[in-house]
Amino acid sequence: MRQGERPGSDGEHLVQQRLGTTERADRFYGDQVLDHLNDRMREFVARQEMFFLSTADRHGECDASFRAGPAGFVQVLDERTLAYPEYRGNGVMASVGNMSENPRLGLLMVDFTRNRIGLHINGRARVVMDEEMRASHPGLPVDPVPGRRAQLWVMVGIEEAYIHCSKHIPHLQKVPAQQRGARAWGTDDYKRKGGDFFGAAEEAPGRAPFRRVERKDEQAWDDPHREAGDAPAYDGAPFEARVPAFGELAANGSGDTSVNASIDASADASVGARAARRAPAPDGFAAELNGAFLDRVERVLARAQPRRAAEGDPEFRGWFS
Repeated sequence: MRQGERPGSDGEHLVQQRLGTTERADRFYGDQVLDHLNDRMREFVARQEMFFLSTADRHGECDASFRAGPAGFVQVLDERTLAYPEYRGNGVMASVGNMSENPRLGLLMVDFTRNRIGLHINGRARVVMDEEMRASHPGLPVDPVPGRRAQLWVMVGIEEAYIHCSKHIPHLQKVPAQQRGARAWGTDDYKRKGGDFFGAAEEAPGRAPFRRVERKDEQAWDDPHREAGDAPAYDGAPFEARVPAFGELAANGSGDTSVNASIDASADASVGARAARRAPAPDGFAAELNGAFLDRVERVLARAQPRRAAEGDPEFRGWFS
């Protein structure tokens, strides 16, 4: 954060204003949000064995993931930088792929067993090959478990660090090692990785594969069953027909996704995609979105651009280009 800049996004500031929580939010920002890791945060990070990771591509399409390792696998390099290893996985590379387009990321570390507290860390990622990382940081540990040998490292330049309160975090206890057995680090064994736990493979054979295609400013799922030349479909409705404008939502209060809506070309297309997938607004809520506040929301969205990989850094061209 720049000196004197209020933390958070334009969107959260608008919602705070509308719901009357600005003063409460400012107390939290002022008391809890740092642009670095203090001593207690650094100690907390150094003993974590897992965290949750959020990334998004250049279109704003999001991904949530999970990382785990022995205590200390997340390395605190200094008060504004940490790094974690990318181990062998399923080969999809969703998180690192997103970072190659959009370096922004968020981490959530939760201590379920000791303090029942969480730590949010938001910042910018830089992906580094293992040999390059070790050349610049020779003190990094070498893990004896082959499945925990880093292929890549993600270095995180910290921009925000703040608490996640304990009130809804359950208190868990570790199962003794002799009861839980050894973890299958790096395995490709289908059953040891969980097999088809959710039955997805059972449904897949009768369906044609989906592929991503570019259409102007958005990425859509290309449905192989639709006729050539049709607009991209979602649940049977063309894209243009499934995104109601804010004004139309305010007028009818129904969240009806059959309303035709045009989206300003400069607006972030992912906003429309998320609007299409959300549940209908509660009765009465949409009707309140009117007047000056609605106009302001629409102006903010019209100014919003899909986050570009460069993010203002002219040297950023993707990690593998």
